[in-house]
Amino acid sequence: MACGLVACYLALQVVGSAVVVGVLALLQHRHSPGTPVTSALAALGAHPGTAVAQAIITVCIAAGGVIWLVHRYWPALWSQGMPPGFGLVSPHRRTWPAAALAVGLLAPFVGGLVTRLLAGDHDITQNVQQLAQYAPLGWRLGLTVMAITLAPLVEELLFRGVLLSALILRCGAALAALLSAAAFAAIHLPGLGWQWYALPELLLLGVGLAWLRLHYRSLWPSVLAHGANNALALAVLFNTLHAPG
Repeated sequence: MACGLVACYLALQVVGSAVVVGVLALLQHRHSPGTPVTSALAALGAHPGTAVAQAIITVCIAAGGVIWLVHRYWPALWSQGMPPGFGLVSPHRRTWPAAALAVGLLAPFVGGLVTRLLAGDHDITQNVQQLAQYAPLGWRLGLTVMAITLAPLVEELLFRGVLLSALILRCGAALAALLSAAAFAAIHLPGLGWQWYALPELLLLGVGLAWLRLHYRSLWPSVLAHGANNALALAVLFNTLHAPG
């Protein structure tokens, strides 16, 4: 079940991306009837906001599909705080916002030190860097909203909700937290250009998110921490990019 949902999420992103490109190219072609579809695709690719728009819509499609599937087929587990439930309930303790922000904002610094030691002289780049480099401010804001809200929600539902719960039943909480964090890190490798030395930061973050999920008996602390982590990463990224011309 858990691995199937993760695979479904990835497949929906691939299919959704292709559909978005096709629809945008068709609209461009209809707007300029004499323009071949290949030329329409090339024109879309040249627009600075197209890649960001494609990424936002694709994640919305994939996230919506996964959230619907989880709620449709496992409604009883949706609102159970502890595994095998998925944790869409109020957190158990009032300290959860502070703990979530601490994990989300400190994990990148600690894990980043290890990553930089392993990377040596290699630059650490992400696909989002190429996506946002020339995008207008409005599209960057849209990307930021998606990255700190919907993307953390669906990824936490998958990795700290469904996958962590499935693993705990088989191998216990500690190993389940580590394995779910490893899976979480692994699916981000393509977006990091397969730079393996970026894994320690993601692995540490994943373990911290699993701890939040279990300690507070709710998925929401890990969602907040994940969103804070993404917000910090985007703030650093945008600060290093030149303003679009």
